[in-house]
Amino acid sequence: MKKRVLVAMSGGVDSSVAAALMKARGYEVIGVTMTLSPSQSQAAPASRGCCSVWDVTDAEKVAWKLGIPHYVFNLRSEFEQHVIGEFVAEYASGRTPNPCRRCNQHIKFDHLLERAQALGAEAVVTGHYARLRRHPQGWVRLLRGKDQRKDQSYVLANLSQEQLARVRFPVGELTKAEVREVARGLELGVADKRESMDLCFIPDRDTAGFLAGRLENVQPGEIRDRSGRVLGQHRGLPFYTVGQRKGLSLAGTTPRYVLELDVVSNALVVGEDRELLELAMEVDELSWVVPVDHSRARVQVRSSAGGAMASLEPLGPGRLQVRFDSPQRSLTPGQAAVFYRRHEVLGGGTIARVLR
Repeated sequence: MKKRVLVAMSGGVDSSVAAALMKARGYEVIGVTMTLSPSQSQAAPASRGCCSVWDVTDAEKVAWKLGIPHYVFNLRSEFEQHVIGEFVAEYASGRTPNPCRRCNQHIKFDHLLERAQALGAEAVVTGHYARLRRHPQGWVRLLRGKDQRKDQSYVLANLSQEQLARVRFPVGELTKAEVREVARGLELGVADKRESMDLCFIPDRDTAGFLAGRLENVQPGEIRDRSGRVLGQHRGLPFYTVGQRKGLSLAGTTPRYVLELDVVSNALVVGEDRELLELAMEVDELSWVVPVDHSRARVQVRSSAGGAMASLEPLGPGRLQVRFDSPQRSLTPGQAAVFYRRHEVLGGGTIARVLR
């Protein structure tokens, strides 16, 4: 009897090839597409993002081509609660969230795993560029994908051992070019489909406009430099993030960047580019993939960066201090901090604050 797996099919080339690979390996494959946006008016158009009606149609076509069943799961309420709600709350508190990370944690590898169990599937399969290995002592190792440019282990670091044991990432063993070639060979119709780069619930990229429609009691305040000198007025802290340069409307020829969102005094602190460099930060919401203590690691603080070496010092349950060997740019509270040993994920957490 074939083992059954549930494949999360977004309508893109990666998840489509993931489904094809699992079928070729002899699994009974069930394709599912999740509807997540609160309403169709907020779903991405055909040429942008993911989760649109066109993407559902693409997933259905691929499933038909592969000869596998396909279902659509409505997870809008769960997505609203765990992803959009937290996204808005984090901005309101002066932090910059990573919604894709939360979607992986709470939607794809939480609610979807529950659905998989109800359907008798042993695992959930996705098109993430990451790799899994079983350690001789029993735990599941999480490694960067073969294609370093597409590696997505950064947004998977907060998955638990229980979750990692029940997921599969078949395209993690391939490069993006190889994935597209597989899709062409199988005539799946999505081989050259554009990648989704935007937030699925903000397809027009207007984060400020999205937040303006959901936040209440946002107050304007002062824009200051580190010395406390007032340089201008901001429209509300949730509309800014660390490292931002555009949209400050400040006089003068010297470029200024957002350094800090001071929620207590409702002030936006700005400065020169060199002032974005910091050496240390505090990380909370810790989750360890490798169940041993670590005092040194390569720490990655954004999805597109390779990370930098740092010392790790425990501060108490679920918290530690990260001190980099060299200054790092734009350490941003709310973003993920992921710890690596070469290509292996040791664990991760959330940047709580910058230590100065």
